[in-house]
Amino acid sequence: MSSETRVAGVGLDRPSLVGVAGAVALVGLTGLAAAGAPWKVLVISWVAFAAMAGAAALGARSAGTDAVGLVWGYGAASGAMVTSAAVFLVPQAIGFHGAVGGFGVAAGLVGGYGGHTIGHRLSHREAFDSAPAQLVAHSLSAGAIIGLVYAALPELGLLLGLAIVSHKGPAGYAAARRLRAADEPVAVLLLPAAGVGLTAVPAALLQPPSTPVVNAAIFGFAAGVFLHVAMDFLPECETGGEVSEAAGVDADAHALLDRLRVHAVASTVAGAAAVFLAWFAVA
Repeated sequence: MSSETRVAGVGLDRPSLVGVAGAVALVGLTGLAAAGAPWKVLVISWVAFAAMAGAAALGARSAGTDAVGLVWGYGAASGAMVTSAAVFLVPQAIGFHGAVGGFGVAAGLVGGYGGHTIGHRLSHREAFDSAPAQLVAHSLSAGAIIGLVYAALPELGLLLGLAIVSHKGPAGYAAARRLRAADEPVAVLLLPAAGVGLTAVPAALLQPPSTPVVNAAIFGFAAGVFLHVAMDFLPECETGGEVSEAAGVDADAHALLDRLRVHAVASTVAGAAAVFLAWFAVA
């Protein structure tokens, strides 16, 4: 799973100054709609906020294990993100410029992997108590990319953005459960919940040079990053993984993990099918 699901430490019933500050900042930035920010970016930003904050509230109050629910949350979000990036971003990148778009996809995949790996490494250093910080960094970077994509091509529909931020729900739920177990305030998750909007709105107000090469690089890099995140969210039903921990299983519970693998495949297919059906309905 991505670092967004591996926080060790936050209930919405306990205050967090940085969490409240993030939410207030998002409210303030919403006023920039009058300055020309695409309304779609504002909708995506607030959906991302509501998804993570709402799921975090549920996760903070959950009891027991819910491995099947976790698998379906991860799988559906991953399937939706893979399909959306492949359908809405990759063709645009290649259409603007084949080689540059392809290099952009590769750069996004490699860069996403590198950033995730380095961030995970730093999280093990005491000087970088960065589990919540990784969540914030992930949201801010994703928001900046979403803002640039919609600035470069405002006619893109809402479906792309909503599918891209679909992982915020399961990520917030899993993060809140871990933070609650560590007796840390879950309210800090309000900051990464608002993070998409905090960078998406300003980025959408930019006017990047509208040339085929620049657009190919933007869309290719965005596709690569979001494909990395989507694949990172694919449910891994292995002993010692996120799902097995949620299920509370030991090394001998192969039958349960096998059943969860079926749910993993079904949920991923369902997420991909949902995007296809939504595209078919509006096409």
